[in-house]
Amino acid sequence: MTQNHTSAFRHLDPQRLTTVRERERAAYAAANPTSHALSQRAAKHLMFGVPLHWMNDWSTPFPLHLAHAQGAQLTDADGHRYVDFCLGDTGAMFGHSPPAIARAIAAQAAQGITTMLPGEDGVWVAEELARRFGLPVWQFALSASDANRFAIRWARALTGRTQVLIFNGCYHGTVDDVFVDLVDGQPRTRDSLLGQVVDITRTTRSVEFNDLAALEAALADGQVACLLAEPAMTNIGMVLPEPGFWEAAQALCRRYGTLLLIDETHTISTGPGGYTRAHGLQPDLLVLGKPVAGGVPCAVYGFSAEAAARAEAAKRNAPPGHSGIGTTLTANLLTMAAMRANLAEVMTDAAYAHMSTLATRLANGLRAMIARHNLGWCVTQVGARTEFQFTPTPPRNGSEADRILNPVLEQNIHLYLLNRGLVITPFHNMMLVCPDTTADDVDRLVAGMEAFVVDTIAP
Repeated sequence: MTQNHTSAFRHLDPQRLTTVRERERAAYAAANPTSHALSQRAAKHLMFGVPLHWMNDWSTPFPLHLAHAQGAQLTDADGHRYVDFCLGDTGAMFGHSPPAIARAIAAQAAQGITTMLPGEDGVWVAEELARRFGLPVWQFALSASDANRFAIRWARALTGRTQVLIFNGCYHGTVDDVFVDLVDGQPRTRDSLLGQVVDITRTTRSVEFNDLAALEAALADGQVACLLAEPAMTNIGMVLPEPGFWEAAQALCRRYGTLLLIDETHTISTGPGGYTRAHGLQPDLLVLGKPVAGGVPCAVYGFSAEAAARAEAAKRNAPPGHSGIGTTLTANLLTMAAMRANLAEVMTDAAYAHMSTLATRLANGLRAMIARHNLGWCVTQVGARTEFQFTPTPPRNGSEADRILNPVLEQNIHLYLLNRGLVITPFHNMMLVCPDTTADDVDRLVAGMEAFVVDTIAP
């Protein structure tokens, strides 16, 4: 344990945390009899009692069942209302059921849902994506996982190379190629994977974020088809690029003929054109999922002009048959209508200005609270996305971010806030604001965090 890590937890009393946790679990159970009854019914026919197993990973003694979600508000099956700072872990980053998207879905549902044929909405969406992100050619998928998977396949096809390079601690959905961890400096297939039979390290390399020397060493033999990366790491706790990192990393990719594949699924919080446009990145391929259609399952991936020409040539020169890219429901009419409405009316410059202002208010409020109680924590912000981390110095790579995680403390915080009508992302300490979030909502979250600190940590 590092000195910084030790100082960040010097106030923690394990017995005090346990006492508060048991009190909060009891309060939750008493307040949510309808959710409890639904959980008991679900246990008979849903594995782990939920439609997807990680829905059971919240800190609650049984899952919270929802009845309604609108804007920045959730209402559960027992009628309790919550301010939502999780927002579907980015899927609802622009709020739950924005009216423009609800109208577009209703109108399109009456005119056709899926046909395997294009419509005018797809043309408009591609034009708008090109304008926002600067990549001229686009394709679609049902999730960012699929988009990343397809983009990797395209990268291998047009380079003739097999290797993929990722950063340690990354997250790019359920793509098999990304589940490689560095253990004592050596790549290893992640132990938690179920049903994994292929040694992923045969075709995936991993280095630490912000380590240019390691990046060059991994690229130098000319075997890496693409570097797949978030411009700022988000899923192990936020890790920001050091000044000059991406300028140098892009130059290395160009030198060794490796395509740069940027995943903006979380960092789209930065602005209307993502981190890519805000910071002048020039990827060969770019993926965006989750919020791009306002929460309707969808993802997009774009190509530079050169990459698109090479990809089209690779497809034309391939034997006839299935390419391994695309699914039947991809780019269905309903999704394209939702995406058009989102890009045109919801995901606007004005919405981002509001979100960034409130996220800064949240970050500053948390920093002031942390300083008042001398906690030794830090706060990181990427546009509308904010996270507090249990270290005075922000981590510079995935290994450092992993070492400062404290699941017991995190779960105590999440449950404490939930019982007070405040929802943050359950897997770490990420918070999002949306166009419907208010300054009062933000102040309430900061006050809730301070109440937790006073109740649980402060001397």
